[in-house]
Amino acid sequence: MIPIDSLEKTAQELTAKAAIEIPDDYLTGLRAAADTEKGDLSAFVIQAMLENYEAAKEDRRAMCADTGVPRWYVKIGNDARIEGGPVALEAALRRATADATNGVPLRPNRVHPLWRTDHNNNCGINAPEIEYSFHPDADWIELTTVHKGGLFGTDYRMLFPGDGIDGIKKFYLDTLVAFGKRGLACQPAIVGIGLGGSKDTCMVLGKQAACLRVVGSRNPDPKIAALEDEFKELGNSIGMGAMGFMGTNMVVDCNIEVGYCHTGGMPMSVHMFCLSSRRACARVLDSGKAEYRTDPQWFTDYSRREGVEWLTEQPASRQSV
Repeated sequence: MIPIDSLEKTAQELTAKAAIEIPDDYLTGLRAAADTEKGDLSAFVIQAMLENYEAAKEDRRAMCADTGVPRWYVKIGNDARIEGGPVALEAALRRATADATNGVPLRPNRVHPLWRTDHNNNCGINAPEIEYSFHPDADWIELTTVHKGGLFGTDYRMLFPGDGIDGIKKFYLDTLVAFGKRGLACQPAIVGIGLGGSKDTCMVLGKQAACLRVVGSRNPDPKIAALEDEFKELGNSIGMGAMGFMGTNMVVDCNIEVGYCHTGGMPMSVHMFCLSSRRACARVLDSGKAEYRTDPQWFTDYSRREGVEWLTEQPASRQSV
């Protein structure tokens, strides 16, 4: 049985890591962008951010004054048992969020939408968000925290089958241009695209693609993987770079996730993570020991399964992306 105090302690540590430490995959991608950026102001911004990341890690302070809105992604092994059950787990995650807001500290960004009530701890009604996934043949729990901006950097459109790939590309480029011109995102960033599903699922898939896939990963469908490569190149060809200045590096990487949708539609969402790509993950074992990493490994063959039943025998090369 996984001790609840181990889960809460791990969650506290993850919240600090996400706010302070840049994931290695994103840092590598940003350094590659710095090496190829042709715009003077964009190059200056990227270099300043790289220096800021080092200072934040050394001083153990949040890398950005706006720490976004903390949210949790929880993957539960089918055989995992939690001390106190899932209700105790949710309470632990809320306590960890509140403690980190005061201790890291994080900016208390959560308020009631009407009364603007602020508990100064990033907790409230439906906050922080907690999303769940499951995994077969496992007795562990994986916790991932993401601090994503909660205002802009996201758009949605209901496309139709007749729009085709060209329609998808047009909405993608229109969105990136709008983000850059209006200051609605902090670039360069990981872009996530959700295709299909219902309207709400489409938005969820796009955000997960931006926040839970690492730089350099590719969708196991080779045609979608090819689109990811093409969309990264397209995004960096519109003449915009860091923070919307003229440049050649707006997209560190592009990740696409899909869901089956209604026959008459083709929902699409576009999400930009953030120049401060804040995420951290750990697997908590049955013993209570935590194994930390920066790749959430959220998307697996199991999560992308198409059939009615889960086939346990999967090719080793396709266990995860």
